Amino acid sequence: MLNKLLIANRGEIAVRVIRTAKSLGYRTVAVFSEADANALHVELADEAVCIGPAQVSASYLNADAILEAARKTSADCVHPGYGFLSENSDFSKACKEAGLVFVGPPEAAIELMGSKRRSKIAMQEAGVRVVPGFEGNNSDDDELIKAAADIGYPLMIKASAGGGGRGMRQVDSEADLADNLKRARSESRQAFGDDELILEKAVIEPRHIEIQVFADQHGNAVYLGERDCSIQRRHQKVVEEAPSPFMTPELRQAMGEAAVKAALACNYEGAGTVEFLVDKDRNFYFLEMNTRLQVEHPVTELITGQDLVAWQLTVAEGEPLPLTQKDVALQGHAIEVRLYAEDPAQNFTPQTGTLLRFDPAEGDGIRFDSGVRTGDDITPHYDPMLAKVIAYGKNRNEARRRLITALEKTAVFGTTTNQGFLSRIIANDSFGRGEATTAFLLTEFRDDPSMAPAQIGTRELALGAALFSQGNQQQRAWSNAPATVTPMKLATDSESFNVLVRTRGHRVTVTAGEQQHELELVSAAEGNACIIDNGVRQVCQYHRQGDHLYLQAFGKNLTFKDLTHQPASGSANSGTGQIKATMDGALIDLLVEQGQAVKQGDTLVILEAMKMEHPVKADRDGILANLPVSKGQQVKRNQLLAEITADETAEDTGQ
Repeated sequence: MLNKLLIANRGEIAVRVIRTAKSLGYRTVAVFSEADANALHVELADEAVCIGPAQVSASYLNADAILEAARKTSADCVHPGYGFLSENSDFSKACKEAGLVFVGPPEAAIELMGSKRRSKIAMQEAGVRVVPGFEGNNSDDDELIKAAADIGYPLMIKASAGGGGRGMRQVDSEADLADNLKRARSESRQAFGDDELILEKAVIEPRHIEIQVFADQHGNAVYLGERDCSIQRRHQKVVEEAPSPFMTPELRQAMGEAAVKAALACNYEGAGTVEFLVDKDRNFYFLEMNTRLQVEHPVTELITGQDLVAWQLTVAEGEPLPLTQKDVALQGHAIEVRLYAEDPAQNFTPQTGTLLRFDPAEGDGIRFDSGVRTGDDITPHYDPMLAKVIAYGKNRNEARRRLITALEKTAVFGTTTNQGFLSRIIANDSFGRGEATTAFLLTEFRDDPSMAPAQIGTRELALGAALFSQGNQQQRAWSNAPATVTPMKLATDSESFNVLVRTRGHRVTVTAGEQQHELELVSAAEGNACIIDNGVRQVCQYHRQGDHLYLQAFGKNLTFKDLTHQPASGSANSGTGQIKATMDGALIDLLVEQGQAVKQGDTLVILEAMKMEHPVKADRDGILANLPVSKGQQVKRNQLLAEITADETAEDTGQ
């Protein structure tokens, strides 16, 4: 009998595992970095041990520190979650040697399936169809370039040890291959400590469908339906749903049986996911097997009524699977989206900051899996996912409606998120018809307004001004305030607005140029503002922090700053030639030198943050007059990285 479980992870998956383990009577142990000392998973666990500084290499990837934490707390089993050491065969083996039960498959299965190269070869031998490509053993760039000519374009570069889109690139022509190989190797080393690459023929506009499998220590294996993960950005999943709207009973059985065959071929135990690409004719090809619990496992739990973490612990204790294949039943529909601290209007750049308010929506069929709460800091050290938002319904449309409502009613203030982007995907007609493929975000959805800065009109300005004015009334009764006309200056991150604000009782009229808008602010308490706009009474959410107002209204997430009483700034527009860091991170490559001529769009430096590489580009033509940073340097958000001047300016200053 196992008694005490150490969770070798952080964030929402640590929280999720702790809750199931506690419900089954386990004592739980959390591990945490110095940056996570006050994290939710630390608070929920029965015991917790600090395992090092913020950097993942010194904490969550430090196997020795985690094993020492298990020894110190007398834990008898370890759950790796996903990411970090979850698919590290050496860690699995080390747990076993330390007398711990690893809640996952044997190290031999992890090692085999952890290599895209070796796993593809094994699947071919097992009779499972794979995507055509090249799987040379630690091939150098010259060998890969030669193989690419035989495969043809477009093709995919993939990190053999990869996952989550890291080290993955689509290449459309030979001219782009060498540079993409370099970037893929670098990103793979950063993420996995392994830069082995493979090549695959690109399957154009496929479905990405995965099968959840489970196996026990007695030779039993089942599949628990499929998940459609076709909507992806940078090869990372954005939306996951079960069952797939593209699926037929015959295809489900064929893919399920192939997935079970893959699991049995490597003597698998525990939870695993076999991923496939499926073309428009429903031909399917093995991609990889993830030897762990997936981020998107909640949708499978909701349509099967099973707790997959409980299944994992059951298998780890040597018990048989709870169900046979004939007992597995799928009911209803579930959809999951990943709520990230990122800015869709800035190419989805990860965001940092303090969560001034995090208030997940509640309702029938709504599930939030999260590891954060109000007051937490979102740092550059880890993945920027704040929560998984999952909706269940008796059918797909009910699940869609519930998910859209949950996203619209969830308040997240203090950092920019992809909240509006997600709700518009779920509301999209093409998605609603079940037609979305992996090309969806680059085709039907590419011009969606959610990926551009929010449009600010007089209605938004009126609400912002009303809430600022209401806050400035202090002790005076808002409803009894005399009629006044006040000039105000409100700003977003990208523009500012000079307006005239007229207040009479609850009514607020804003004039901006020739445009005017009036609304009534009925009440504003506890972060919820009740307004009457154009005769329609509605409630919006807000948070005021000094001269900043965070607002969720009219289907938009807005941040206003009140500049009315600030002195005029004499600084030049920082958007022209002033190249600044878009997030905290490390400069892993400098591609230019001071004094060099650059063109708009040229990549100047590579910034690594939140496990991804981000190229920082020139925003104008000119001369690189100042490069005040160096390779390997840690930089802060908005820190100056480079200055570009026009040619004549650079010459005048001697550059």
